[in-house]
Amino acid sequence: MNSEELKAKVIERLQTIFDPEIPVNIYAMGLIYEVEILPLNNVQIVMTLTAPSCPAAQSLPIEVDQKLREIEGVNDVHVAVTWTPPWNKSMMSEEAQLELGML
Repeated sequence: MNSEELKAKVIERLQTIFDPEIPVNIYAMGLIYEVEILPLNNVQIVMTLTAPSCPAAQSLPIEVDQKLREIEGVNDVHVAVTWTPPWNKSMMSEEAQLELGML
């Protein structure tokens, strides 16, 4: 599997992870800033959360790490949480905004 195929599988898996308070997956929410496939099929994720006080701040990065490790071919996973730039509603996909009644 090449890195593009692996990246597609990673994004597909990220779309199965939901913020516990919002019925939209974290990828559509715009919480994933970067998906990078490094040598040896190591996966690096840079993500944020809706707010530093978000109740999922502890559990969501762990869930991302665990779910991505389940993908066949993934060697290692590194999840980094950043607050820069801060998340805002404009980062959501149109589909997510529609689902939440914001369009």
